[in-house]
Amino acid sequence: MFGLPLGLFVESAVAVLLALTIGYCVVLNQRLKRLHADKDEMRQMVADLVGATNLANQAIKELKQTAVEADLSLNSRLEEAERFGVELANHVNAGTVLMERIVKITSVARHSQTIEPVEQPNKVQSALEQLQSRVRTRGAAA
Repeated sequence: MFGLPLGLFVESAVAVLLALTIGYCVVLNQRLKRLHADKDEMRQMVADLVGATNLANQAIKELKQTAVEADLSLNSRLEEAERFGVELANHVNAGTVLMERIVKITSVARHSQTIEPVEQPNKVQSALEQLQSRVRTRGAAA
């Protein structure tokens, strides 16, 4: 008689442990499902991250190419500006030389005018005399 309750006790202990194991398996199964769902989400996030990284790498390559093109364009414009600067300096120097020549010519012309003023007063005086003679002739005619 003593063996029956011990067997019942062992079997009930095994049944409780089995029920606990089944309950733990259910909880573990739910966690595994969530982990699988998270795994799929993580896989999607990694795929998105890889895609974003590829896009960023492509954008960096394009930016580098644009920077190289801008550098080449800027260098050619700077060289052209230097050429224009040299050409402008040459024109300014030529203009300065031309102005100096004009100053010399006008200086010589002024000196030549101061030597010949003897003839001009004669012309002025003859014009004044003609004017006076006309005034006299008008006065006589009136």
